[in-house]
Amino acid sequence: MSEASSSHATELTSQYIAQVTGDLERNAKEQERIGQEIEALQEQLHALQHDHTVLVNMQQALGSAGRAAEADAAGTPSVPHQTSAEPKQSKPKKAAATGAKKTAPKKPATQASPAKASTAATKPTLVELIRGHLEQESEPRSAAEIAVALTQAHPDRSVKTTVVRTTLEGLVAKSRAHRTKQGSSVFYTTAAASEPAAAEPQQEAVTG
Repeated sequence: MSEASSSHATELTSQYIAQVTGDLERNAKEQERIGQEIEALQEQLHALQHDHTVLVNMQQALGSAGRAAEADAAGTPSVPHQTSAEPKQSKPKKAAATGAKKTAPKKPATQASPAKASTAATKPTLVELIRGHLEQESEPRSAAEIAVALTQAHPDRSVKTTVVRTTLEGLVAKSRAHRTKQGSSVFYTTAAASEPAAAEPQQEAVTG
């Protein structure tokens, strides 16, 4: 009986060993499979996190660009107010020569500032204003005189003598205006006005 029981126990032990060995193999394979799945999921998670970071940066960049565009659009109506404020600073310096006449356009300049935004595109350029003023004048004019005249005619614009002088020199370089010097002062005339004056002596010579 002892031999039979011992052999039976040996068989059971062998069966348990085989079963445990098989379970260990299955457990190891399952761990390997789950580990591979975890690695794949981690890679997907890293990719999603990277995409999330890129999308957040794009959202912030687009949001800041949109706010900047809104700020620019909101800031454009204030430009006429700035331009209309500049003549106020330059007018008191010239008030001694023209008296109280210049004080009257100051208030209409600030009151009409909202309408200037819609008509800013149709305003003539400084070059056109200077050429038009020279064509209307029969005598040479200095840069300071032209600046004063344009400021009186256009109180909503900031016309500085230095800018007028630079523009006049540019017209002289393009043969659209002529420059004459009398002592230490420089005067300018339009090129169209000087051409007939140059032609008159020729006509007198022919008739004589």
